[in-house]
Amino acid sequence: MTLASHLERPLARGHTPERAFTGAAGGAACGDLVRVSVALDPDSPDGRIRDAGFDASGCGATIAAGSATVALVRGTALLDAACLGTDQIADELGGLSPSKRHAAELAADALHRALGWAARGCAGLARQPGRALVAMSGGVDSAVAALLTARAGAQPVGVTLELWSDPENDGDLSCCSAQAVRGARAVAHSLGLPHLSIDLRAEFRAGVVERWLADQASGLTPNPCVRCNGSVRLDAMLELAERLGAETLATGHYARVEGTPEQPLLRAAADPAKDQSYVLCALAPASLARLRFPLGELSKVHVRELAREAGLTVAGKRDSQDLCFLAGTRGSAFLERHAGLGPRPGAILDRDGDVLGEHGGAHVYTVGQRHGLGVAAREPLYVLATDTIANTVTVGPRAALRTESLDVGEVTLRRPGREVDGVRVRAHGRTLACNVTGAVPAGHHDHLTVSLAGAAERTAPGQVACLYAGDRVVGYGTIAAA
Repeated sequence: MTLASHLERPLARGHTPERAFTGAAGGAACGDLVRVSVALDPDSPDGRIRDAGFDASGCGATIAAGSATVALVRGTALLDAACLGTDQIADELGGLSPSKRHAAELAADALHRALGWAARGCAGLARQPGRALVAMSGGVDSAVAALLTARAGAQPVGVTLELWSDPENDGDLSCCSAQAVRGARAVAHSLGLPHLSIDLRAEFRAGVVERWLADQASGLTPNPCVRCNGSVRLDAMLELAERLGAETLATGHYARVEGTPEQPLLRAAADPAKDQSYVLCALAPASLARLRFPLGELSKVHVRELAREAGLTVAGKRDSQDLCFLAGTRGSAFLERHAGLGPRPGAILDRDGDVLGEHGGAHVYTVGQRHGLGVAAREPLYVLATDTIANTVTVGPRAALRTESLDVGEVTLRRPGREVDGVRVRAHGRTLACNVTGAVPAGHHDHLTVSLAGAAERTAPGQVACLYAGDRVVGYGTIAAA
């Protein structure tokens, strides 16, 4: 059919099937809006789409694109529908000029949002040996993870989570924005893979962003990536893998897993410069048993080479920002916009309590910080402590930051404390030699003391302490004091 025929006789416009899942795209910014609804056959082992409908407002091309989408998906299996994108919708319309292609992009976005809801709400597809879900962010690492998963003989299905939407953010720097979802879908389709996008914005805000805001307001320095990976993002994808009949979930993280399926342990990547075991340290053993890290033995240089050899358009794409919801915006501006934590002048104190200057709000400072103090001194000054209640920042020389022990709270140990010989307190920091004080068994503990082999610079309360035995992650907790 052509654009004209779909526009003259739009298929199922205004129709919403019974028990349908609906996705929408567009809105005030562009003036075009399209909504696509799909209903699955509950008795079909492949989640066949028994009915579909759409509605649209705006230009004629948008209405025609919605109609074309319905024509393409009716009667198809869920994962076959997940292979459809902008190009197929445009082809169904007989081709679109560059000025009208936006209509097909909106229809594809709406369709894939509907398919995402359908995948999460369906009774479950029949299990297929070798089927693997692959987390795709739109970057080179996850694209190569999908490529290697396919080369290993598996049947990959790409999935991207939309976690955050904020007009102040830079979508190109974020791995979870609407732009990233569209980019990841394009990469998956270029590899011939079905792709699903899951809207997890509400869960992400409640489980990660709101807690980060509360911790910042309390003067803590949390690591939201650990919390996101440990209890929000990967758990949601593992649940989706189960519904799609997939045996495993592969990601583009640089990490490894060793041990038995009953007692797996996370292990650092072969390339220490890219190792991401720290941000994955809170993963439960049951989750680790189903995770695969195809890049764990590779370097970033090798990964980019593989992408170039495969002709992937993302081969040279720069890495995304770790704190995805802060991409392109300053932390202080984000705190003011989302938590009402604006400028709040207070005193900068020395260790004797004498006033040295004024700051703009204790909540934007962290222990160990040097820049942004605006205090003249004979030697560089560093933040030693913050008090958000009194709204004071205490500073002193770098030597005052050094400590020989860490008090770690809310601890989970996968192995007895006697096996711990290293601790890392930053995602890309070095591992410090240490031991755990006392005979501490595996399990959960309110707190424990980590004795360092030599004095090290003090870390900020709220940071995650990742505990290692060699290059294996054997526990984690939260820095309480130094």
